[in-house]
Amino acid sequence: MTLTYTDLGWSDFFQSQQDADGDLTPYRISAVHRDKLTGLSPDGQIQLLPDRLTGEFAVGDWVLANAADQVCERLERQTELSRRAAGTDARVQLIAANVDVLFITTSCNADFNLARLERYLALAHQSGCYPVVVLTKADVGEDAADYRVRAESLAPALSVLTLNAKDPDDLKQLLDWVKPGQTAALVGSSGVGKTTLTNGLTGSADAVRDIREDDAKGRHTTTARYLRRMVHGGWLIDTPGMRALRIKDADEGVEEVFSDITETAQSCRFSDCAHNGEPGCAVIAAVKNGSLEQERVARWQKLQRDEERNSETLLQSRRRDKGFGKMVKSMKRDHKGRKGY
Repeated sequence: MTLTYTDLGWSDFFQSQQDADGDLTPYRISAVHRDKLTGLSPDGQIQLLPDRLTGEFAVGDWVLANAADQVCERLERQTELSRRAAGTDARVQLIAANVDVLFITTSCNADFNLARLERYLALAHQSGCYPVVVLTKADVGEDAADYRVRAESLAPALSVLTLNAKDPDDLKQLLDWVKPGQTAALVGSSGVGKTTLTNGLTGSADAVRDIREDDAKGRHTTTARYLRRMVHGGWLIDTPGMRALRIKDADEGVEEVFSDITETAQSCRFSDCAHNGEPGCAVIAAVKNGSLEQERVARWQKLQRDEERNSETLLQSRRRDKGFGKMVKSMKRDHKGRKGY
């Protein structure tokens, strides 16, 4: 079947960025490798030579390339999913680009975690994607309805689906969220069934791995990101499992997810209220009268602290780590010769 640019997700937004002479060919990036890119066009798949480090490209990007298959320009993104790299690294790691719908996937077992779901919701709102929470293993969970109610409590009108990833009728629920030519991305921990969902939605047959029954943790089945065509004409980006999500520059996303708390905080006596015992704190008052949950407020405060730390620049991170290293060396030098050193 021959695809058109519209089938690939091309729109007026990208058309307006094309070179006036039309000498360059548009490609959609379907895979990012160490030193090359895989691009898609109506003529098929091709290997492209990047004009910069491949880490600056994301699956889902649109690029313009010349007749020598050399990328000359990366087009502006409509949406960008990115996070801070794992650990204390301050560098940005791209997850996917030009995604319309974000399927936030967890399961009806020990993997379910409200704090993690809130982070993914903040990521979706910040990037401009429409979030849909997908609760898998509904056929084997003890009380799938309870998990759904807990997820729905995170935000008004939040779309939450419970399904069996192997049931074709359940998979149709996901297909209905992505129109032909649109793009969805699957995010979530390892072992929640993302690969099974990908297989069902795209007709592929990637191998899946069992989870550990004691804590519901799974092994990484997906180790790279690929753009795959869904059975009804949409596109899907499956991502490696992420238990820890360090979001960055997501002030607006966090505010959107916790709008009930941020709106209450506007009534605090002091504009810089930290909500930790200050007089006239509207948030603490709301917790006391039961209109806000203490646990949710605590998760909001932690996410704010993490966001502040994760939004620091790479230079600031290096300076902080260097300063900590000097402090450790100084302590060792001061204690040298004492018992135990």
